[in-house]
Amino acid sequence: MVSAAVLPARAQSVVTMYVTDPLTGVGIYGWDPVSYFTEPVPLLGRGDYEYVWQNVPWHFATEANRDIFKSAPEIYVPQFGGHGAMGVARGYVSDSDPKMYTVFKQRVYLFYSASGREAFVLAPDEAAMAAEANWLNLSKNLSIN
Repeated sequence: MVSAAVLPARAQSVVTMYVTDPLTGVGIYGWDPVSYFTEPVPLLGRGDYEYVWQNVPWHFATEANRDIFKSAPEIYVPQFGGHGAMGVARGYVSDSDPKMYTVFKQRVYLFYSASGREAFVLAPDEAAMAAEANWLNLSKNLSIN
C-alpha cells in the first residue's frame, strides 16, 4: 500500500492597494466614496453608476456623484486605499468597515472597528501623521488591484 501525505491547500493572501469586495472587486465594498462628503451617512453605490479608476470599479449612488469623482478621485477615495487607518498608524494593514469612518481635514478615513475610530478621533493629527509615515513603506508591499 502506498500512502501519500496530504497537505492542506493554502490560499495565498494578497492584500491590494485599494480595499475591494472580494467577490465583485468593487472599491470599498460598493459604497459611494463621494457620499461620505455629501450625505449625513454614506450610501451604497449602484452598478449602473460605475467608474473604473486605478483598475478598480467604483460604484456611486447617483450619476452626479460619479461625475464628481471622475473630476478628482484622489480627493474622494478613502485614505490608505480604504485600509483601516488606525492599523496603518500602528504599522500594519488591516481591512476596514465602510460604515466605520470619520472625515478629518476633508479626507475620509475608514476603520476596522469602532474602537479604532475612537482612538483616531482622540488624537487625529498624531494618528494621521503616523499613518502617513507608515503608509509609504506599507503600500510598497501591496499588489495593484
